Amino acid sequence: MTNLEGEVLILTGPPGSGKTTTAQALARELGSAKVHLRADDFWHFIKNGAVAPYLPEAHTQNTVVVDVLAKAAEGYAKGGYFVVVDGIIGPWFLEPFRALSVPLHYIVLRPLLDVAIRRCRERGGDTLTDPVPITALYQQLSSLGELDRHALRTEGHSPQDTLNEVIRAVHSGAFRLLS
Repeated sequence: MTNLEGEVLILTGPPGSGKTTTAQALARELGSAKVHLRADDFWHFIKNGAVAPYLPEAHTQNTVVVDVLAKAAEGYAKGGYFVVVDGIIGPWFLEPFRALSVPLHYIVLRPLLDVAIRRCRERGGDTLTDPVPITALYQQLSSLGELDRHALRTEGHSPQDTLNEVIRAVHSGAFRLLS
């Protein structure tokens, strides 16, 4: 990858879309120094009183978490890193990122719904496996309006194919968000 220091990429999509797999691979690519921020980690930092972020009553908590995440991303970018933020960052969470004073890319991975649900179920552990919230998040990230041009369809793609598409998208500049 060419020099992307000082820039932030939000790599989002529904659960099971390949965000973390792609972000980890992207962070290992040669080129500028990189930081991978997993949005899920920022929710897991809340140890007492956490509300599942996909529930309606989590709105205030989610607003705080996304604001902190955006500021952390900006801090690393200003320190000379290319920052890959991986998490469910829908258009409803973009305001704190749009306020940043660094270049910002926004890519929404869009797999087929059945593939996303299958991947979530295969992961195991304490990850989301219930198809109802997975489907709801999928639907929310399928109706992006003016941001639909930021979606990358991933059906039939291997993890390497998805990584290559994300790299091409970032380098094209077509997935930049303007303030």
